[in-house]
Amino acid sequence: MKNKLLPDTQNTKDMRNIVINQVGIKDILHPINFVNRDNESHPSVANFTMTVELPANVKGTHMSRFIEILNDGECNFGVESFMDLVQTVADKLESTDALVIVEFPFFRNKKAPSSGVQSLLDYQATLTGSVVDGKSELTLKVVVPVTSLCPCSKSISKYGAHNQRSHITIEAKAAKGSIIYLEDLIDLAEQKASSELYAILKRDDEKVVTERAYENPAFVEDIVRDIAVELNSDKKINYYCLESENFESIHNHSAYALITNQK
Repeated sequence: MKNKLLPDTQNTKDMRNIVINQVGIKDILHPINFVNRDNESHPSVANFTMTVELPANVKGTHMSRFIEILNDGECNFGVESFMDLVQTVADKLESTDALVIVEFPFFRNKKAPSSGVQSLLDYQATLTGSVVDGKSELTLKVVVPVTSLCPCSKSISKYGAHNQRSHITIEAKAAKGSIIYLEDLIDLAEQKASSELYAILKRDDEKVVTERAYENPAFVEDIVRDIAVELNSDKKINYYCLESENFESIHNHSAYALITNQK
């Protein structure tokens, strides 16, 4: 009974008549179970940003409701179910517009190329889901660490060639009626790099990986163009933003390239 006597300030009318496009919570860590392409659930810890549009005549949103949504049972989702969470935010906050951004380390179990020893490799993943006037949109983004070996260095050196760690970032939206998975984007990036990375390598694995990189030299321009060829022909994707950053081993700067395409 006492709570009924407390003033609800945030629910009062605002006289300034200005719509707030996004209001909510940012940078809250919360445990999740992410469902991968093979319908397997993997635990992780995610950073959430959750917002809604606030009408011009309402003073404040219900901040606690965002947290309540995350704490209402286990936070389980995958690419196919993530938009359900976004719609829940819109419904609970009584808004026609909602945005949820979740960033988390996505782990894959990988086998070394020769010994077969298994280890987990992490990829930084981001899912961005929005609902605007009933229209839903999901964007996937993943940062894939790889190795790149310089073609110029290989061609001019008597032996060896300089190589470096690289980050390939792919942001993509699926065409209507289609689904793309984080693993799809990761597989593509690793295939087009000089070599993929592994958390554990034995000596025979190191030999394979070193020789593989040497046999597949690629400029930063080669990497983005080779990936773009595949993305352009993929009918499941209607938009992408593709970046590659090579952290140069013989320079104090990075080599960088970007390609975008809205089909």
